[in-house]
Amino acid sequence: MKKIFFVICITFLTTIKAQEKTMSFSLEEAIKFALENSYNTKAAKNDIKNANKEVWKTTTIGLPQINAKIDYQNFIKQPVSLLPAAAFDNTTSTIETVEQYFNLQPNSRPTAPEGFIPVVFGTKQNMNASVTLTQLLFDGSYLVGLQAAKTFLKISEQAEEKTELITREAVINAYGTVLVTENSVSILKKNIEILEKNYKDAKQIFENGFNEEEDVEQLEITLGNLKNQLRNVENMQVIAYQMLNLSMGNPIETKLILTDSLDGLANSNINLGLISETFSVDKHIDFKIAENDRQVKSLMLKREKSMYLPSLSAFVNYGAQAFSNSFTFFDNDQRWFQQSLFGVSLNVPIFSSFGRNASTTQAKIALETADLRLQETKQRLSLLAEKAKNEYQFSIENYQTAKRNVGLAERIEGKQRVKFFEGISSSFDLLQAQNQLYSQQQNYIQSMLDVIAKKAALENALNIPIK
Repeated sequence: MKKIFFVICITFLTTIKAQEKTMSFSLEEAIKFALENSYNTKAAKNDIKNANKEVWKTTTIGLPQINAKIDYQNFIKQPVSLLPAAAFDNTTSTIETVEQYFNLQPNSRPTAPEGFIPVVFGTKQNMNASVTLTQLLFDGSYLVGLQAAKTFLKISEQAEEKTELITREAVINAYGTVLVTENSVSILKKNIEILEKNYKDAKQIFENGFNEEEDVEQLEITLGNLKNQLRNVENMQVIAYQMLNLSMGNPIETKLILTDSLDGLANSNINLGLISETFSVDKHIDFKIAENDRQVKSLMLKREKSMYLPSLSAFVNYGAQAFSNSFTFFDNDQRWFQQSLFGVSLNVPIFSSFGRNASTTQAKIALETADLRLQETKQRLSLLAEKAKNEYQFSIENYQTAKRNVGLAERIEGKQRVKFFEGISSSFDLLQAQNQLYSQQQNYIQSMLDVIAKKAALENALNIPIK
């Protein structure tokens, strides 16, 4: 029984393991995948679909509209009207004939003022069915609204382009961060392996009486710190993979294999030609968005001005009515009385207690603000482009310096280690050399990430399109 249970457990775990999704990506493949599957990209595509529907919804306002209507009424208590008795012969038979004609029995006759006869007009139940066709002939606000809807669609399309640029930069940073944690883990494990050997050798030398206990303790402290750093970086590595999955639109538990190396990406992202790239603010997506915002404000002003104009519409109505004291409206012998109507409606705004004037003034102020924002955007984008160029150039120089420094620090640490075990150098000198090496290693890894990230930021600042 135990063997059967063990086999079932193994089979279950194997099935679960097989179901775990593993995906392999280079950086370019990760970007391409994210541009199709990231949450922000999908949301931007939905915004465009919504904008297309908004354009059509606005367009239909000026197209024919057909509405059907059915009204059914059943008087629980029919209203009573009074007829002057002097209009009829003042005889009982005449009055009874009138009461019967108007569907009011003498025994249900309500109390009426002297000289009047109470009567009930119409039937107890009636039904009215109609169909109405309406057509807008002229409305200035409709024409402006149609232009605004098309502009809204354009803004949504530009927002998608902006989202793609942001998504690309986010994936590049997330991908690079994963590689940084992987390299950090690899370097820390290598350093720990070397330091553990040094610690064992120093401990053996101390036990043989050739060095001081402080030298061993110093190495033990450094070893403990490195192990703590390793645990921290390993935890960060898990989070980094989850962040990359999130930026790509994957479930965060998806197992990823990155095929690009940090060194390779750093070298491939060195492109000094970008620094001399000419910046054209008019082609930048942020400037285009600001221009469209100004256009929307201009259309809103036109709309407020159009509210002073009259609007004209026409309609055609066809209907039928039926009357009965009981519900016989669907019987074959039920009689329906038809009716039809054509009309034109002209609405002329005359006085709104200066409400329209206030709305027009507000629209003018909004347009002036949009003009200011457009100029501010132009200046800001030019400044950001120069700043991004400087930061990218510095990141390349810093990477080259860090690469040289890490080689120097490795040689210095190696020499101090030899001197320490030969007894001509102190543990303090070795500690300084080790800390310098570890610091330079982290600077080198970070400098590679900076080259990758700053290039992505520069491409966004220059509005270089995604290939």
